[in-house]
Amino acid sequence: MSKKIQQTIKSILKPLFLICLVVILALGQADTALARSGGRIGGGSFRRMPSSRTYTPRTRAPGGYYPGGGFGFPFLLPFWGIGGGFGGLFSILIFIAIANFMMQAFRRFASGEGEEAGYGSSYNSNPLVSVTRLQVGLLADARSLQPELNQIAQKADTNSPQGRAEVLQEASLALLRHPEYWVYAGSDTKQARLNAAETEFNRLTLAERSKFTGETLSNVNNQLKAVLTEDALPSAKEVDNPTDLIKEGPGEYIIVTLLAATLGKMTIPAINNTDDLRQALGQIGSLSGEQLLAMEVLWTPQAEGDILTSDDVLAEYADLKII
Repeated sequence: MSKKIQQTIKSILKPLFLICLVVILALGQADTALARSGGRIGGGSFRRMPSSRTYTPRTRAPGGYYPGGGFGFPFLLPFWGIGGGFGGLFSILIFIAIANFMMQAFRRFASGEGEEAGYGSSYNSNPLVSVTRLQVGLLADARSLQPELNQIAQKADTNSPQGRAEVLQEASLALLRHPEYWVYAGSDTKQARLNAAETEFNRLTLAERSKFTGETLSNVNNQLKAVLTEDALPSAKEVDNPTDLIKEGPGEYIIVTLLAATLGKMTIPAINNTDDLRQALGQIGSLSGEQLLAMEVLWTPQAEGDILTSDDVLAEYADLKII
């Protein structure tokens, strides 16, 4: 092979080698950027509420279903003159009660009261449920927020309605304590019947959890799981300059997501400024255990030293607004 051909081959291979090297380094940096730890607190159930309405079988009297019923015909027959006496008066009273009940039910339906009541109505086996998502993006200078959320996760009773309500209250309070670090926010609420609300709630939960590389701390239905920091993050030996982690701290941003499924109609205002966010946090933090069906609190990064950059926020939380 001539020297001229060898030189030509070398001149082609050098640029290819450099291109491959750049691609490998870029992919390596992308993998590092996607390594996001997450924390999670959740629990609840979408099982149908037991109805307080009970059915009592009628006892048949020897002469029929009701006194004075004559030949055993239903109670309406004495009203039309068969049986007469006390049975006729009893039937009239029952007829009036049924007519009154039907009129009230029609009025509730016409006014939409039955649509919005949801809980508290023992006759509604498939009540209205609101699925709400509230997200807050903070500067990572709010360093005390992550330990607060970690402590809530470690002590939360996510198996009881009251315990789940307390989690939302404590998480909302932790966010309200750091208004000077609020940067991004977003909210949305959807109403659905009970049999469809669980699917919507699970969809939102999976969408947020998929943004984490791993859940390094979780408490779901009182199942506490934690990953040691040294297992979740690169050790000092694997970092070119160990002081980089100290300089960058826990990351540029912290994203906290609150999800709640509540009985009845609930609306969270559109968040355009800090006042709207403060109102929304107060609203979701004041939910009662009786009204709350299920909840999730998710945040990233969770592990100390993990990084959530502005590029990560733009890529995964593009629907958040600057407030």
